[in-house]
Amino acid sequence: MSTSQAEWKIPPRIKVLEALGAVADGRVHVVSSEEGRVVSSTGERTYTVRFKKEENAIRSDDNGSVYRGYLGYPAIAFLMKIGELPYDERLANALRGIPWKRLNEQYKRYSLVMEDVFKRAQQHGVSREELEAFIEKTIDILKRRRYKKLETIQKTLFG
Repeated sequence: MSTSQAEWKIPPRIKVLEALGAVADGRVHVVSSEEGRVVSSTGERTYTVRFKKEENAIRSDDNGSVYRGYLGYPAIAFLMKIGELPYDERLANALRGIPWKRLNEQYKRYSLVMEDVFKRAQQHGVSREELEAFIEKTIDILKRRRYKKLETIQKTLFG
């Protein structure tokens, strides 16, 4: 299997904000440096994240990761929580309590959800430009690190 097939796709930009919000809401629980649990914004689901730093590989069982092949917000949030990705407490606090699932269902387009999120953050003193810059920085790191899909690595190594 080629390396490119084993890499995560870059997530939609909004997933960086959703990850920030998850950390700010206290929904990211570190079990160990290699495992975490992330509770959904509604509290209905708990996602499991596994990370092998030495292999640069990660796995998450959220829908974006499983069905769309991009690194989902639970994995991004876990990486923020353990210090592998940047985290900005001031920006995150402006995203605290956002009902992500409800907004996604209401607007049905990430671009519209992001507009709503930018307005909410502005009410907490955080500008769109600050959030956009943070997204860019995080996405750039994800592009450079090129995280692998942990399950692909395991299949390759163990049959």
